[in-house]
Amino acid sequence: MSSQTIPVDPFDYVVFGGTGDLAERKLLPALYHRQIAGQLTEPTRIIGASRSEMDTEAYRNFASEALAKHLKPGEFDDKEVGDFLKRLQYVSVDANSDRGWDKLGKVLEGGENCIRAFYLAVAPSLFGDICEQIAKHALVNAQTRVVVEKPIGRDLASAHELNDTIGRVFDEEQIFRIDHYLGKETVQNLMALRFANALYEPLWNSAHVDHVQITVAEEVGLEGRAGYYDKAGALRDMVQNHMMQLLCLVAMEAPPSMDAEAVRDEKLKVLRALSPIDQNNAEKLTVRGQYRAGASAGGAVKGYLDELGDKTSNTETFVAIKAEILNWRWAGVPFYLRTGKRLGQRVSEIVIAFKPIPHSIFDQSAGRVIANQLVIRLQPDEGVRQWIMIKDPGPGGMRLRHVPLDMSFAEAFGVRNPDAYERLLMDVVRCNQTLFMRRDEVEAAWRWIDPILKAWEETAQTSHSYTAGTSGPTQSIALIERDGRTWHESN
Repeated sequence: MSSQTIPVDPFDYVVFGGTGDLAERKLLPALYHRQIAGQLTEPTRIIGASRSEMDTEAYRNFASEALAKHLKPGEFDDKEVGDFLKRLQYVSVDANSDRGWDKLGKVLEGGENCIRAFYLAVAPSLFGDICEQIAKHALVNAQTRVVVEKPIGRDLASAHELNDTIGRVFDEEQIFRIDHYLGKETVQNLMALRFANALYEPLWNSAHVDHVQITVAEEVGLEGRAGYYDKAGALRDMVQNHMMQLLCLVAMEAPPSMDAEAVRDEKLKVLRALSPIDQNNAEKLTVRGQYRAGASAGGAVKGYLDELGDKTSNTETFVAIKAEILNWRWAGVPFYLRTGKRLGQRVSEIVIAFKPIPHSIFDQSAGRVIANQLVIRLQPDEGVRQWIMIKDPGPGGMRLRHVPLDMSFAEAFGVRNPDAYERLLMDVVRCNQTLFMRRDEVEAAWRWIDPILKAWEETAQTSHSYTAGTSGPTQSIALIERDGRTWHESN
């Protein structure tokens, strides 16, 4: 059965930072894929905006080169690309002055009744200036939305200030705080697994779940983001947003419907129920790490300090946390989170580790009975594996084996797996906020993260060294093994 693509109403997407890395790698390819899927209707336009001086023809050439570079083999179709490029326009604007804003207004004339989305693919320091210029030049219509990328602040105070700044121009229902992890097919399938099946939800609690692991591992290093990353670190860059959102989807109660507010209400309850981590317990419940020189799939790589060019930085490129949710469903169930750069493999997955059976009826010759696990793979090779015990086929008595019931989405559905940005960009057009963060969610996550950052600073908690290409510092292994558990390592 093939999926059905439903066209959306015509729109104008104004991409600030239209010549930047995000637009080149993700936004333009995503919008192109939505065109070839038949989802874009006339007279939809995509308007690049940045400080760079170029005309529309030059921008179309930039977009064509971006598509040729970032599309997979066979996806670049000359006719489709030509039709897509006709939708593109470009305006040079300056966020810090009035330059170019009148011209942008003229480009948008005639689209007053059209859906209008402003995508701020720029540094957060420019969010306020751009929003104020949008308001000053009367570019907000009845169907305007604004999309903002992470990071939303670097702590609770700055997040609050940034939300206030954006909120002075746009109402909360117009603000789409994007986290591309929530657009991944497997993340949404987590909702379907839990709430569309009678199998799992009765077991999804402390009576049956031993622990939960959430891993987001990257093979790459700084990739030209040294200035930003050294001020942020893994806790701000990954845990406060991506990993907290994944934790919420795993742990939340069933909402009464898939209405955006109903879903986000339940996620907020999880964030508010997290057990505090501060200077009293941070050293026991958190691990910081920083990679040193080692090897990756591409060969030898430098250590973080060598890439950064600063031998004094204590910024973490790896973090592991043991978290607990203080409510009836999850009391006593640890949630182990870990993320890092320059690790042995690129993998993002959620592991639901169920409790062992209370008593084995099999003798030792049958082999060890291993507890069931549900492994939800976000990337790469998105899919779901349910690990169970079965009898090894054949004569010779009872021999038990631990095997997966395996569903690869690519194999199961035989269709291309859309990039997360494709869904999220269209959800903005549809004004569907379900997969976007509400202001109180962002600030609740910072309210939990801030004391960890403060504890690290006050106690001078060290970023333990780990070799690039490994699974992180040995202290992260100790974090989970002192509880009698081990990290799940993917094949």
